Amino acid sequence: MKKNIIYSLIALSIFATSCKKELDEVNINPNVTENAQPDYLLTAAIKNTADAYWGTTNNMNSSLLFVQQWAKVQYTEEDRFIYTNSSFTTLWSTLYSTSINGLNKIIEIGNTTSNPNYTGVALTLRSWSFLLLTDAYGDIPYSQAGKIKEFITPAYDKQKDVYDGLLKDLKTAKNTLDPFGKAIAGDVIYNGNITRWKKLANSLRLRIALRIADQEPAKAKEVLDDIKNDGDAYISENADIAQLIYQSSPQQNPVSALFDTRDDYRISKTIVDKLLSLNDPRLPVYASKTQTATPEEYVGLPNGLTNSEASSIGFAKTSKPGAYFLTPQSPAVIFSYAELLFDRAEAAARGFTTENAADLYQQGIVASLKQFGISDALVANYVAQAATQYDATNYKKSIGEQKWIVLFGQGLEAWAERRRLDYPQLTPSANTVLNGQIPVRFIYPGTEQSLNGQSYRNAVASQGADLLTTRLWFDVK
Repeated sequence: MKKNIIYSLIALSIFATSCKKELDEVNINPNVTENAQPDYLLTAAIKNTADAYWGTTNNMNSSLLFVQQWAKVQYTEEDRFIYTNSSFTTLWSTLYSTSINGLNKIIEIGNTTSNPNYTGVALTLRSWSFLLLTDAYGDIPYSQAGKIKEFITPAYDKQKDVYDGLLKDLKTAKNTLDPFGKAIAGDVIYNGNITRWKKLANSLRLRIALRIADQEPAKAKEVLDDIKNDGDAYISENADIAQLIYQSSPQQNPVSALFDTRDDYRISKTIVDKLLSLNDPRLPVYASKTQTATPEEYVGLPNGLTNSEASSIGFAKTSKPGAYFLTPQSPAVIFSYAELLFDRAEAAARGFTTENAADLYQQGIVASLKQFGISDALVANYVAQAATQYDATNYKKSIGEQKWIVLFGQGLEAWAERRRLDYPQLTPSANTVLNGQIPVRFIYPGTEQSLNGQSYRNAVASQGADLLTTRLWFDVK
């Protein structure tokens, strides 16, 4: 009897092994390679991240409203800061489940195939992805993120530690990238130009150094000294702009795709009024003329209107975004030369470098105007105005207000800079629900409470209540 039981167990084991082998074979797609291709992964990671950055949830329906570059002309709840814990899931889910996982795979492939340029490019993009996440949410999974075999419920790292880690990652990326090394494919930002990727890695290091500058000025200066001592370059001309240039439908810019089927947004009255007051030649680029002719031609919509208030103003007498932004091929800008110049101006103003802040500030304005094809004559007239001159006694105001204009359309980055510099000073509508405050962070996705509950609770205990009004570590008042 005992022997029969043993034989039965052996038979069951063989049967189970056979079934597993057959099921494994059934689950193999004979038409798909089992080895991931880094070029395909790279293209997908770039597009997925750019779409999340430039798309509806994280840009048009939130951060662009917070910085009063856009406003809602219907379904205005978001413009009044009415959100739930399901409102901000896209940035989190896309970047963690798609972008970062794909970029980790590219890093692995680059290491195993002795192609460091794949590794360096992916590490640069992964750093940008984590930067978007921590700028928006604060404390986030970083050191344990994307390691699903080791950490099913990854811990949240403090924002300070995330920034420190990203500075190290970007230095590693910069040192890994080799313009004379093996070529890469699938690069839809720089078409395999590794020198430009090195410039972007250093430019992101500068961006992060300024993020931490109010909390850790000595550390910020150390980062800039390190870049200088290594003789490294930043983005140095408009041709270096890091951007994804979209194609025709269905691969068009998310803004273009949105306006193909909906008409929920207008340009904010705040930025239109500012551009008009400066006689800014970017106004016809940023805004369209009203559909029904008006004396002003360009009319911004106030932020925070109720649905009935917005309806009473109407669609035809307020300005949509400009044709430049509604074109399918309009680029999703990741890092512009103009932003880089303003960053260098601020670093000089803070005493981190010996460069001339006023000169760099003016160069930043010129670079932005030239980025949008403004004529030399209009550029000269604009920078000659008293209202556009650099004020060394309040560099945050001068740089903050012009940077806000430069970053038009880049909602997440404009929002981060406005929180950090506290300019422009914006007034929320009386209809908003945060007692006169503008959101200073995204709230965590509700799925984190159910799927990663303990880590979520630890983060909230450390950082503060999971509210739109909880100030992040970098955001010093």
